[in-house]
Amino acid sequence: MNANATKMAKSHEIDRKWYVIDADGKVLGRLATEVANILRGKNKPIFSPHMDCGDFVVIINADKVVLTGNKLDQKLYKTYSGYCGGLKEMTYRKFLAEKPELLVYKAVKGMIPHNKLGDKIATKLKVYAGNEHPHAAQLPEVYEF
Repeated sequence: MNANATKMAKSHEIDRKWYVIDADGKVLGRLATEVANILRGKNKPIFSPHMDCGDFVVIINADKVVLTGNKLDQKLYKTYSGYCGGLKEMTYRKFLAEKPELLVYKAVKGMIPHNKLGDKIATKLKVYAGNEHPHAAQLPEVYEF
């Protein structure tokens, strides 16, 4: 084997950690990119694009995330049922007030691959609106960026 060959990660070599990120006062997009990189494992030297090398991330205080500019009132969250007249629109201010966990989850989910691997990676993301989370048994480390 060549000494300069690229080493690919194997599933039994991957060691996963748990991180807690406090979203209080963080900008949504910058938070989402950092979390997406941790979930994919891009911050590790053993990163392989075809494997799930990432760590678990618990985001707390999702209701205190910040959007810059006029995005709270101008940006719209749209869902479409598939039926005539089934388009629903909601401003991000209302979306943040009603479902802050879903707002943060969708921001991160949009930054990971849109395939089966991305679906598997997204299961390692846990988002909570308040300060409490039920993952204390995993001994998560506080992640600062």
